Amino acid sequence: MFVLDLTYTAPVAAVDAELEAHVAWLDEQYAAGFVLASGRKNPRDGGVLIVVGMDRAAVEKLVASDPFTVAGVCEYRITEFAATKTAPELAAHREQPAS
Repeated sequence: MFVLDLTYTAPVAAVDAELEAHVAWLDEQYAAGFVLASGRKNPRDGGVLIVVGMDRAAVEKLVASDPFTVAGVCEYRITEFAATKTAPELAAHREQPAS
């Protein structure tokens, strides 16, 4: 599982110009089953995504395809973790820690 922490590197007006494309990209990732949750940070200086079902190389490729990345209005910080305990609704995503 991955936490993708994105930070805007451009003024919010530039981010908003790409927002529709970014939301469409998110919709595709939800439909593919890769994104479990996403949303804006407060204050609005970026966002967070929870991603499953892929390895780090695939996550890096995914991040590179985000219209925000393509437009150069954000940077991503990718954090991988093993979700060893979850809410019952996320039980399918529980992992055993690597030895």
